[in-house]
Amino acid sequence: MAIRNIILSDNELLRKISKPVKVFDENLSILLDDMYETMVKANGCGIAAVQVGVLKRVVIIETNGLKLELVNPVITNSKGKQVSAEGCLSVKDIRGDVERPYEITVKAYDRYGNEMTITVCDFTAKAVCHELDHLDGILFTDKMLPAKSKGKK
Repeated sequence: MAIRNIILSDNELLRKISKPVKVFDENLSILLDDMYETMVKANGCGIAAVQVGVLKRVVIIETNGLKLELVNPVITNSKGKQVSAEGCLSVKDIRGDVERPYEITVKAYDRYGNEMTITVCDFTAKAVCHELDHLDGILFTDKMLPAKSKGKK
């Protein structure tokens, strides 16, 4: 396993659409292992392959003791809504509120090519949505709600 460089928001690669994984092999496993190690080292709870410079539809999420490796993920259902602050390993020094579904169902594959469907809610749903956006070249800052004024006028 190796720590990879996390690319930052000024890198145009983050705005590209990632390509589906077609081959489930040792290279994919190495990528997933490296992504996980990189995410942990950076104190993150999610990372997409594009954030380490690889245009593949692969994300890792680790929240509330649940570790998810999602290959070619697709949201098949969503319910409710939640608004909360987000940050990103690729976007330094910016946090902002984003509206996301409260619950989502995702169809994906594991590192071995086995299909799975998982339903997650609350913070984990937010993290999955955030990482899946990366696969389509979308950053959380694109969806950030306008800041609310805290002072009186």
